Amino acid sequence: MARLAGRRLLFAAPILLVVTFGVFAIAAASPFDPVKAYAGTAALGADAETLARLRENLGVDQPFTSRWWHWLTAAVTGDFGQSGVMRQPVAQVIGERLTWSTLLCAVAFAVAVLAGTVLGVLAARRPGSLLDRAVTSLAYSLEAAPVFWLALLAVWLFALRLGVLPAGGLTDTASEQVTAAQVTRHLVLPAAVLAVSQLPWFTLYVRQGVADALAEDPVRGARARGVSERTVLLDHALRSGLLPVLTLVGSRVPELITGALLVESVFSWPGIAAATVQAATAVDFPLLAALTTLATAAVLAGNLLADLLYGLFDPRVDLDDM
Repeated sequence: MARLAGRRLLFAAPILLVVTFGVFAIAAASPFDPVKAYAGTAALGADAETLARLRENLGVDQPFTSRWWHWLTAAVTGDFGQSGVMRQPVAQVIGERLTWSTLLCAVAFAVAVLAGTVLGVLAARRPGSLLDRAVTSLAYSLEAAPVFWLALLAVWLFALRLGVLPAGGLTDTASEQVTAAQVTRHLVLPAAVLAVSQLPWFTLYVRQGVADALAEDPVRGARARGVSERTVLLDHALRSGLLPVLTLVGSRVPELITGALLVESVFSWPGIAAATVQAATAVDFPLLAALTTLATAAVLAGNLLADLLYGLFDPRVDLDDM
């Protein structure tokens, strides 16, 4: 496992270099002017000389290759630069928001995995039954539903119509401090929506894996020997059927990040979504590069985790070949 992790880290370095270079290249080709975005309405009445000085102070008068190299060499030492749109150091911008985004994604992912496993196992016990058809139909329907539509529907139903959950934010409007109870209450709706958006894949993978395992000869033999259905399902079929699900851990990370950005925007969750949108529209080079690097690193870490889990739970897999 250590050798696999080491190889992946060596492989990740050039990927991150290419990704950050691409961010600066695409941002430089963007029609948005970072100087006007930084100055706001004040740029409308500013003369050319003032805008030129501001452009020089922000460093956007240099070629994007120079800006990228300056940012990269500083980032190696832990200095990710200054965010022009946020008026803060990039590390501080990310640090203030990353905790809440991580909390949202972790809770949603855990709920999606647990609920998908339970629904998949229930559906796989009797393929073709009414429960199986209902679960698979629900999974395919949710798979086709956009996450922002689910979020808006949840706000309308639970916040506006029923009034049982808050429509957004981290705490109540009148609250002067952040409490665990308020955060939990405000987390329910966005985490549930994000979990539902990831639920179909886990449900369908578990359902197919467990159904295939129940049809294998060792499981049939266990049933013929009089082993209880619970033991057959949990100790034999579920362990074998969950192996394909481990590959989803890595492949769902990009979708999870994208879905989290949309969910955070709808529910005004104080994560990195707002910072990402502002950095993109203002062509904030340092913040864009840092956020993209962070997302890329999360995807690479998810793929590594999936391979490690697969090798840990399936002794037939040789990690040296991965």
